[in-house]
Amino acid sequence: MKTIIAPIDFSKATDSVIDAACELALSMNGRIVLLHVVQPFILTSDYGLTMENFQESIASSEKHAARRLAELSAGIRQRVSNVEVVQVSGPAQAQILEQAALHKADYIVMGSHGHTAIYDLLIGSTTQGILRKATCPVIIVPHKKS
Repeated sequence: MKTIIAPIDFSKATDSVIDAACELALSMNGRIVLLHVVQPFILTSDYGLTMENFQESIASSEKHAARRLAELSAGIRQRVSNVEVVQVSGPAQAQILEQAALHKADYIVMGSHGHTAIYDLLIGSTTQGILRKATCPVIIVPHKKS
């Protein structure tokens, strides 16, 4: 059975990534690992969050992500029977690569865009980093124009 890692960030690309991962899984009797990485906040000013507020913000992000993952995985299970949901925290690129290695991924299916161009300029494109460092094939789902 082939393993497909599908990292999602709840952006507009999420539905397209899920559709592509499902099609691939169905074509090869594969399983999907639906992955979401809760990224640490980027503090960009001297007016940063207090540690208490920072921890509350992360906890809130994690709870929201868990709810969204449960909703999305329920829809996927109507199409593909073998689905695992994984939520981790940390830098997206490193976590995606770590999870791909941990699950012995045969493929990574991810969107070409998720964040804004400014975020990509300051932080770097997660997709570009995965393409450079992945040890398995990476399938890039193009952004659909609305």
